[in-house]
Amino acid sequence: MQRNSAAYMFTFAAIICVVCAVFVSGAAVALGDRQDANAALDKQKNVLYAAGLTTVEEGLERDAITALFDERVEAVAVDMSSHQETDAVDPLEYDMVKAAAGPEGADAPANNAGVKRVSQYATVYKVKDENGNVEMVVLPISGYGLWSTLYGFLALDSDGTTVRGITYYQHGETPGLGGEVDNPSWKAKWPGRKVYSDAGAVELEVIKGQAGPASSDPYQVDGLSGATITSRGVTNMIDFWLGEEGFGPYLDKIAG
Repeated sequence: MQRNSAAYMFTFAAIICVVCAVFVSGAAVALGDRQDANAALDKQKNVLYAAGLTTVEEGLERDAITALFDERVEAVAVDMSSHQETDAVDPLEYDMVKAAAGPEGADAPANNAGVKRVSQYATVYKVKDENGNVEMVVLPISGYGLWSTLYGFLALDSDGTTVRGITYYQHGETPGLGGEVDNPSWKAKWPGRKVYSDAGAVELEVIKGQAGPASSDPYQVDGLSGATITSRGVTNMIDFWLGEEGFGPYLDKIAG
């Protein structure tokens, strides 16, 4: 076969493609366990951030994160239909996003958060004090912003309504605008805010402009400057996941 012929070039290209495909597939398989471990570690880290047990600035190493998580946090699976904790799935292995997209997932009720599908179960994290008493719960939240679906965690006091912290671990919002959901200064405005009104309705919202302190303005959080749609997206996901179709009934039960 002539080296400058079309047949030679196509054959050479095909061989290169096959070799590269085999290499990439082999690397994906070989690194799969490590990727899963890193994903699990990232979730643990962000649960701790939301709960205020550590900060990004502290820069805890992998072993310290795992040790702190194991010491203070208990992951439980919640059946989103019965709103009861269940042993049907392993909460640390269960992937809500994959499950929602799969055959066991279901279409979400109409909502403004852009949530299209929901999983049968959800992983909730109970944070315990030094005596083993539950002092807060960390809930997974997600919803659409301007450009992307934001995934994060919201930590609530054991009363089921007082915010202890919030964090987002995955999104594609514009840096410096909607991406300011990652800004420690903005996240610091959440602790002490209240989710539910005295009547039990979800009242917490991100407003346009500045809110007052939590003590006098408990149901509002400062908006993200120049990111009205992302701010509205955060409000919408709080409304959905803390409402009747989300964790609302479960929080009623654990708050007593």
